Parts: sequence; C-alpha cells; structure tokens
Amino acid sequence: MRKERKEALESFLVRLGVTMQDLSLMDTALTHSSYAYECKEKVVPEFNQRLEFLGDSVLSLVVSTHLYLAYPEMDEGALSKFRAFLVCEETLAELAQDLAIGDYLLLGRGECHMGGRYNPSILADAFESVMGAYYLDAGYEKVRDLLTRVLIDKIPELTADGIDRDYKTRFQELIQAQGQTDIHYEEAGFDGPPHNRTFFMKVIVGEKTYGTGSGRTKKLAEQRAAREALRLVKKKQG
Repeated sequence: MRKERKEALESFLVRLGVTMQDLSLMDTALTHSSYAYECKEKVVPEFNQRLEFLGDSVLSLVVSTHLYLAYPEMDEGALSKFRAFLVCEETLAELAQDLAIGDYLLLGRGECHMGGRYNPSILADAFESVMGAYYLDAGYEKVRDLLTRVLIDKIPELTADGIDRDYKTRFQELIQAQGQTDIHYEEAGFDGPPHNRTFFMKVIVGEKTYGTGSGRTKKLAEQRAAREALRLVKKKQG
C-alpha cells in the first residue's frame, strides 16, 4: 500500500473514531469497482462489493436489534418500515456524506468525472462496505458501537419529518386538504460543473413559494423543497 493511501486511510479512521489491525480491509471497502476495472497494475485490486454484501447484513442486524428493544409497542410491520427508512439509500448516503466517505473513495477516472464521489448509490454502498470491513477487523460489539454513534444516536434527527420520504406526496395531500390544488415546482438555478452539479428547486402554491431545496438531481431537490415546505406549514399550524 502506498504511503499516501495509508495516511489517507488512517485519517479516515480518526474521523470514524476507531482503530483497525488490518488496514487493507478498509482500503478494499473504499475501492469502487470502476477503479479496479481501470487499474493497470498486474494484480487487479479487490473492490468493495463483497464487503458491501456483508455490511448490509451487519447494518440490518444492528438496526433491527435496536428497534426491537427500543420500540416494544411496534408490531412487525411498523418495525420493518422503520428499519427500511434507516437503511435506505438516501439515509445511508447522508450518513456517508457526514463521514466524508466520498473523499476517501478510489474511483475510476470515468466514474470520478461523472461525480461518483457524490453519487448517493455509491456513497450508500460504501457506507455498508466500511461497516463490513470494520466488523471483520474488530467484531460485532465494536461495529455496533460505531453504528450507534453514526446512525442510532441520530434517529431523532433523521426522523424529525417522519419516516416517509415521499415529501412531495405528503405536501400535496396537506395542501389539497386545505382546498388548494395549484402546486408546482420550478427550477431556481444550479451550481457547479456538469459532472458535479447541484440543482435548486422551489415548490410554489398559487403564486407563493413555500419551500426551496437543493440536490444532486432535480428530483431530489424537489423532495427537499417539499420537506422544507412541510416543516413551515406544520410550524404555522402549531
């Protein structure tokens, strides 16, 4: 392993607040398939899909156990819906961004040029592979403690707007219940180069802007605009 890569991985572990015996596991966890496929070295490096598979199971077990113990009043259906929200792509991508996982990913040139470091799918997969790598190195209790810090403890924040991420539908239903039907979204601009663009959208009811949001896609920006609008309307309603 090159010195620069070793130092970068050690910096990432500091950010996570953990130590590892086998740093190569984390190196693999942060190596995307596009990098491996474009690699010109004689030995093609292992990439993170297998660790992602393992991390998905570890994550599910930790989250399921917590929900089972913390919410005894919930039935199976409610627990499953809650878990699905916590381990969905958008949630994991947000957590990955908090940990700056994208900064440490090895990506192929093409994927990097297309904004792979900010791609929600790639980030969510990398989050799972990181947990898989740490589980193999440190064991279940340690990875449970890590997930408690980076995910479980954030449940109140993550669920502040409920566990249904279809904010557009929720906002539409709320506004229609008030007798209003003229709801539409408009682009409010964008920022960044084509491969790393952030879009800004606003949700308008009649002629009044109720919320604005930004995201890597217009669809995501619309959802975030609707989320902000929901918060404002509910705040006014008390």
